[in-house]
Amino acid sequence: MQRDSDDLNTHTSALAWWITGAGKGEIHETPLVESGGETSGEWITVQALYSGISRGTESLVFHGRVPRSEYSAMRAPFQAGEFPWPVKYGYANVGRVVEGPVDLVGQNVFCLYPHQTRYRVPVLAATPLPDALPPRRAILAANMETAINGLWDGAPAVGDRIAVVGLGVVGLLVAWLASRIPGTRVTAIDTNRERQAIAEQLGLTFSTGSCVDDHDLVIHASGHPSGLETALKLAGQEATIVEMSWYGDQLVSAPLGAAFHPRRLTLKSSQVGQIVPSRVPRWDYAKRLSLALDLLQDDVLDALITGECRFDELPTSMARILIDGRETLCHRVVY
Repeated sequence: MQRDSDDLNTHTSALAWWITGAGKGEIHETPLVESGGETSGEWITVQALYSGISRGTESLVFHGRVPRSEYSAMRAPFQAGEFPWPVKYGYANVGRVVEGPVDLVGQNVFCLYPHQTRYRVPVLAATPLPDALPPRRAILAANMETAINGLWDGAPAVGDRIAVVGLGVVGLLVAWLASRIPGTRVTAIDTNRERQAIAEQLGLTFSTGSCVDDHDLVIHASGHPSGLETALKLAGQEATIVEMSWYGDQLVSAPLGAAFHPRRLTLKSSQVGQIVPSRVPRWDYAKRLSLALDLLQDDVLDALITGECRFDELPTSMARILIDGRETLCHRVVY
């Protein structure tokens, strides 16, 4: 039975969002630490302030579309339960440390934790926010990490002509980061004209399509096979197409005829779960996340958060957010 968070023993349990079936979810009482979780080392207790809903990945999980072969690879750091359901899933939680080492108590932190009112994690699992980063915007950290990794894979250079196809949160962040490289010509492409205003707020050139095939780098982040076809058409001779979309169990036809071979195109995948091999000797996940949080300090990025609801509204709101939210970019959950 669901209870109000004020009635809970805050030392032992919390309220968490669980996916319980295809397109269904409920809020349940859950232990602060899963069985066998807290063993040794320093731990902190975090009171959630905000969490972010990742519409791409969380939609696939919500509808049970994670392929069985990817159950292990798609497991979130603090996921509880097993795919397809019941499962506690999510990875964009921002909260305030209420118990732990004295130097951390009172600090706002980002953690790759599901949607839950309060949680206990090892100290190293939570990253303090920069002083100038508002907690309400820090929910974009996981998306920014993905964008960083995608650009590391694409390796854009000064003066490159870059197209980004698909303007969800990740696509917009990729385009915004790429546009800050001197001399680049970045075109942000989406068939949804409602994305134009947000793209222009970020200082980007928006288009619903392009027939120009001179791009040095094309990044596809739409999540739709038709977007991949568009991306391939935009690539110039010897260009690279970085595929950032994840399709779950959907079969995708890639048009690799026509100019694909004559242009000697490179099609490569990018996935945030692994750091680009060339960076591994110098970077780790903690450094990448710190970079993501630093980059989020620009106030213009508030434009990417286009919806908000209370945590206790998730049972009625999640389906709308993940199914009918064409106009939604990042949705913020308030605790």
